[in-house]
Amino acid sequence: MARRHILYIERGKLPDRAAHQKAIDATKIAVSLDHDYAPFAVEGYLPCTFDGEDAGFDIRFAERDPAVALPAEIAEAIGGRDAQVAIKWSSDPREKIAALAFSAALAKDFGAVAHDPDKNEIIAADALLKQAKAAQDEL
Repeated sequence: MARRHILYIERGKLPDRAAHQKAIDATKIAVSLDHDYAPFAVEGYLPCTFDGEDAGFDIRFAERDPAVALPAEIAEAIGGRDAQVAIKWSSDPREKIAALAFSAALAKDFGAVAHDPDKNEIIAADALLKQAKAAQDEL
């Protein structure tokens, strides 16, 4: 399974830490974002916890370059979303859970579209959440 994906979102819809944390809490997955998290202000390792244990992942924000060639169906799904958030995690299941919960919350509550660049396909918000819960159940 891929250990990375890219989220596309309208920059104006990127939530602050409190709103994003509330959306994560609604997933019923015990992931907490670092209190210093702020979109576009934090880059690299994002500290998080899962059930009180370290569970961070790598995050990179960028303006979306519409000149980058994507298959028509991917470009259509992304639409006018002008920001991209690259998410990457290691083999640690806690990192995977944190990354997927973070992404599922952005997709479900804030209109982000997740793209798996390895398979070149869109990942539905419900699929992100299902993967996070499956990883949680494996612990």
